[in-house]
Amino acid sequence: MKNLLLLVLLTFLGFGTSFGQRFAYVDSKYILENMPAFQQAQAELNEYSKKWQETVEAKKEEINKLEKAFEAEQILLTPEMKQKRQDEIAEKKKDVLKYQRDKFGVEGELFKKRQELIQPLQDEIFKAINELAKERSYAVIFDKGTNTNMLYSDPKYDKSDVVLRKLGLSAQNE
Repeated sequence: MKNLLLLVLLTFLGFGTSFGQRFAYVDSKYILENMPAFQQAQAELNEYSKKWQETVEAKKEEINKLEKAFEAEQILLTPEMKQKRQDEIAEKKKDVLKYQRDKFGVEGELFKKRQELIQPLQDEIFKAINELAKERSYAVIFDKGTNTNMLYSDPKYDKSDVVLRKLGLSAQNE
């Protein structure tokens, strides 16, 4: 009997402390989209991307012209000249692939530029979320903007607008 009473008491104490936990969530994507600095950074990244993509397209067009010229003149060329032209075309294709990797690859300039421009904004958001958690005694704050697999979220626990206000901003759709 004593063990049963102890078990019931511990169970209620356990439930009592678990109900004391406070949870909230934010949508970091929503917060970023409402930050003018993010929109400026995004525009800058788009400019870089567009400029580099135009360079890629120009290089590919040059390769196409070389291939068409080679096809048209192939009959008139000696075997050594054919090989030289084919090597030249292959080298240009390799250069285009290297350029694309250097600009758009995982370790490319666009990735590095994105980190340079976006990381300070994410750090600012993280700092505001930490302040919010401490001020309001939240045990956990989830991020709906990343892949957290939140299947349901009650909007009353969404603190994204509070974080925006901490950053000195307001939602653009208000």
